Amino acid sequence: MLRFFPPKHQKILRISLPAAINSLLDMLQIITDLVMVGRLSAFAVAAVGLGLQSLMFVFAILTVLHVGTSALLSRFIGAKRIRRASSGLSTLLVFALLLSLPVMVAWYFFASKLYIWFGTAPEVTALGVGYVQMLTWMMPFVFMKLVFVSALNASGDTTTPMKVKLVSILLNVLLNYLFIFGAYGFPQLGVVGAAVGTVIVNILECGVYAVLYLRRKMPYMPVRHFSQKLLKRALRVGLPASFERTLTFGSFMLFTAVIAHYGTAALAGYQIGLRVEGIAFMPGIGFTIAAMALMGQGLGAKDPQRSREDVLLVLKYAAGLMFFLSFFMIFMPERIVALFTHDAQTIEEASLYLRVVGFSQIPLAFNFVLSGALRGAGDTKRTLKINLISLWFVRIIPAFLLSYWFHNILLVYLAMISDTFVKAVWLWGTFQKGKWQKIKV
Repeated sequence: MLRFFPPKHQKILRISLPAAINSLLDMLQIITDLVMVGRLSAFAVAAVGLGLQSLMFVFAILTVLHVGTSALLSRFIGAKRIRRASSGLSTLLVFALLLSLPVMVAWYFFASKLYIWFGTAPEVTALGVGYVQMLTWMMPFVFMKLVFVSALNASGDTTTPMKVKLVSILLNVLLNYLFIFGAYGFPQLGVVGAAVGTVIVNILECGVYAVLYLRRKMPYMPVRHFSQKLLKRALRVGLPASFERTLTFGSFMLFTAVIAHYGTAALAGYQIGLRVEGIAFMPGIGFTIAAMALMGQGLGAKDPQRSREDVLLVLKYAAGLMFFLSFFMIFMPERIVALFTHDAQTIEEASLYLRVVGFSQIPLAFNFVLSGALRGAGDTKRTLKINLISLWFVRIIPAFLLSYWFHNILLVYLAMISDTFVKAVWLWGTFQKGKWQKIKV
């Protein structure tokens, strides 16, 4: 089918489409837990939803690996320095393993405090603590898996991660069924069972990538090398992005705290709305991965004009797809939300959220693709400034004030999408100025 597109479009679509599908499958794997525990109770949905959202702190730390790996290795690939790229991958795998261990220990003990701080109902707290603590056992495997996936994306191979994820999500559904509901003699673990399935799947995914790597089924050579110089180069780009993501998710948790004051139904509806919206913007994130890789490859080949043209073409596809998906969010949210829960009030709350965010999908595409492109160029300090200023002064602070003065959740959601529009305009202006062409990684 791609042969009917112009050559440049074919190159972009070969990277973007598998990455988009893989990102969508990532979100579906998370949503699987929510859908299946949704058959238990609204308390279970709130517990799992808040637990997954809290783990975004861990994934914020993972950003240092994702952005650092992508920016560094894509430039080596663009310059056709495969041995150097292989050394970089080996270095980052070792660093990922070492980084995961303290994070794993800290998060295991932190999880029990999370639900108490948010003032959730005792039923939600009891279910959530066991769920999040079980998930911590997958940390080392998730960290190393992310390095493998980022390295493949940087080389332009987004098909392999897509195939691995497709198998893993099917396995995840099976394991959830067995462990949540106790089918075929397995223990009935309820909410904790959803975590058990997720842990097993992530361990197996990491194992698959390790086998592919050692059997030379990747563009990289399996070498045993640790370079402090290459690690410093990756961290120079990755740390600002990780710091940005950490503060961003911290502010998201504050935003969730505002929503939690509206009751369990509002919190559960918000969590479901986030997951459904994730289905819409995960393809956008797939195009972001392509923008990051193509930007780095073009700069590595000393051709910034090619990078610019590739990013703009990726942006057109991302905006078009997310515009199409926004229609479902605006005009038929109740039917989508009903797949997650039968609770009428939760469906009403989630549908309100989806209708509001449906109007912000095009600027959200700009945010994803342009942020990814700038990070691929190594311009992570500028994206840090843009995202944090807009997030706090357009979204978080206004949301708190509007909630305090009017106690109307609709106004809180409007503050949220205002941030999306402001960042889209700001990132577009930054990309157009072209200072990213002079950044060294």
